[in-house]
Amino acid sequence: MTSQQQTQRLYDDLDITFSAAGPADGRPVLLLHGGGGPFTVAGIAQHLAGNGARVLTPVHPGWDGNPRPDWLTGVDDLALAYLHLLQDLDLKDVLVIGSSMGGWIAAEMAVRDVEQERLSGVVLINSAGVYVEDEPIVDFFSLDPRAAAELSWHDPDRFYVDPTTLPVEQLAARQANMATMRVLAGEPNMHDPKLLRRLGRVRQPALVVWGESDGLFTAAYGAAYASAFGDGRFELVPKAGHLPQLEQPDVTFRLIDEHLDRTA
Repeated sequence: MTSQQQTQRLYDDLDITFSAAGPADGRPVLLLHGGGGPFTVAGIAQHLAGNGARVLTPVHPGWDGNPRPDWLTGVDDLALAYLHLLQDLDLKDVLVIGSSMGGWIAAEMAVRDVEQERLSGVVLINSAGVYVEDEPIVDFFSLDPRAAAELSWHDPDRFYVDPTTLPVEQLAARQANMATMRVLAGEPNMHDPKLLRRLGRVRQPALVVWGESDGLFTAAYGAAYASAFGDGRFELVPKAGHLPQLEQPDVTFRLIDEHLDRTA
């Protein structure tokens, strides 16, 4: 499935670059990556576009060399920007899918789409974003690469990449991406203290998919996230960590397909 790169100017100092895949008249899906970048959700885009959805996958400002204006300092800024993107593209009945920080953005979008004007459902995959008492969030920014891999993957030996083996340019890009994520999500650590209590006002159906081996955000954290929504459902994915779409794609894609049908 081929994709087209597009750029939409939202404000005088902010352009959003995104790939668009799938038929132009397909169900619109906004697919939001986490700190690992767009490649972590590329399989979801390919799967959904191949099944007839119109999938838009933005690259967040500050990732992969895309400029980030100085005022864009929080996930709430990204949530509003992507709602404005949907408005400018005149898209409705949109399913928003987000992985990790992308799920946090999706949740913040749902809270702000109070008239259900643009969104008809959300899927959060091992998402950051809320504070759950007795389920502390690991300080990801303090971890060395190997420790991060041990907490992120069910099978870390399969997915761990030693950063010392990377080309200089690729390592610099990774470091720049992490610096941006620290600006957007690092203070307080990976959450909005007010978000959990606001999710009960969200009426769009929410699917929360969770790799059970995630050591960054526990399954209990994910279950609490799901239960906070007005219409939330929690699904645990065995033998998967923080990115179940990479470790257990078949199970993850099936759950997304079911939710896509449910929210049509």
